[in-house]
Amino acid sequence: MPAIAEVGVFAVDPTAPDPLAAPALAGLDEFYRRHGFVVLRGLYPAEFLDRLERECGEAQQAVLAGTVSERYGSTQYLDARYLDRAGQPSATAPSERASNGTTHGSADVEAYVNYVEHVEELSPAVREAATHPLMVELLRRLLGADVWMSPSENAGVVYQDARPGRESGYSRIGWHSDWQAMPSLDVWPGSAFTLHVDATSPANGFLRVVPGSHRWATPAPYRNINNVAVPADARPSGGYTDAEPPYEMPLGFEKIPGEIAVYAERGDLLLHDAYLWHSAARATENATTRRHVRAGYYSGDPASYRDQFIKNAAR
Repeated sequence: MPAIAEVGVFAVDPTAPDPLAAPALAGLDEFYRRHGFVVLRGLYPAEFLDRLERECGEAQQAVLAGTVSERYGSTQYLDARYLDRAGQPSATAPSERASNGTTHGSADVEAYVNYVEHVEELSPAVREAATHPLMVELLRRLLGADVWMSPSENAGVVYQDARPGRESGYSRIGWHSDWQAMPSLDVWPGSAFTLHVDATSPANGFLRVVPGSHRWATPAPYRNINNVAVPADARPSGGYTDAEPPYEMPLGFEKIPGEIAVYAERGDLLLHDAYLWHSAARATENATTRRHVRAGYYSGDPASYRDQFIKNAAR
């Protein structure tokens, strides 16, 4: 039986004279524009990934220990029900709150940090990865010449460590598009990048996407599972066309016709359009982690940027 190529994966050789012009990458731009995502494999050497993993782990421990500013801890992405539960102090042990909202010494859960925001300020390797010249060059081809990364005064680059255990406040996320988190802004179109520290699988969780959904006019999340109010100045929809979606975006984790799983290997770089419908599946094995570094690039007006986060996706 002939080998079956992984969907959307393009192997890149960063040592080649013109890596993005290599025959192996022929069709990459067209694939992204048609389906809304691509995976670059081979961009980062193993030694670099080891350094990035180490630096991110040190940053995560520093947030937990409280030896860095609370600026680097995050609660905005976590499950509010988890925060409510973890915020209850133990009757038998002293409570020490970590900067991401979990509680150390609780009889219910142990302290744990799912997110480190602005991690590029703590990890030189993350800063290098987030500004890799080949990634930026490709994003300019896909989005336009004047691309820029999400400002550090917001979340900057985020290190995410998802796990399904009881100590974790993040194990999965429901259907959404990144545009829906900031529907009032004129920074679009945009693309998220995700550098995978761990390979993904059903065992530790994986990305679900609906190819081509970035081409629909996805409504702003006026109806969402978290009952979050959407500002009156939100754009009514976002996408590359005026085509109405063939079905409503689910409020939770339901199956969508045409969705696929996008698996990654360690070191894979995923680029996905900000209008693309996607979600993350929960791991099936408890003793697993799914770690990555992510941020967004935009091509709209930087002057229109302001802090906005509509937490509409299910957790």
